[in-house]
Amino acid sequence: MERTPEQEAAQEVVAKLVRQCMAGDSQAWQQLVASQHRRIYAICYRFTGSGADAEDLTQDVFLKLYKNLASFDTQKGSFQTWITTLARNLLVDHFRRTRLDRATDSMDATFDGEEDGPTMADRLADPRPSQEHHVAGLELKARIQGALKQLSPELREAVILRDLEDMDYKEIAQVLRIPEGTVKSRISRGRGELARLLQRIEGQVI
Repeated sequence: MERTPEQEAAQEVVAKLVRQCMAGDSQAWQQLVASQHRRIYAICYRFTGSGADAEDLTQDVFLKLYKNLASFDTQKGSFQTWITTLARNLLVDHFRRTRLDRATDSMDATFDGEEDGPTMADRLADPRPSQEHHVAGLELKARIQGALKQLSPELREAVILRDLEDMDYKEIAQVLRIPEGTVKSRISRGRGELARLLQRIEGQVI
């Protein structure tokens, strides 16, 4: 997955902020946090399914980031891959502590398991703002959450990271510390299992 010129420009802005932070620029740190907060919170929320836990974990990520920023090597990879790895490690620790496997809110997972197929969000798009259509959308969202709850953490995290716009297979492999082929396999299995679970749930409802 090649990056667009806009994505490249955004990466360079972040890299510049990181360099300024390393030089002790407090204003650059505030800008860096502001630029990454929404994305890190989204990752935490999709993993935990809890707004309160996601907010706490997001704060933990930035605290860890602040303490470890000097160790970031701009020559070894992108900052977003590095901060995502920090977030993922904290999430794994959180999961092990709580042993809770709650539903997440990744609405971008491809429904049919195909790489370029329609996403969950596409299926929930509401071209007709009727009350009946709105209720149907909410019911489907609840079914998706119920299916996500049954996915293993390994499959869930692979699907979630792939469905974040800026994570390609290579980056996910770096974050999860597994081969790229394993990443693709987990994503395919996760999406396929999600589709089967949804079909089963919809069959029970019908």
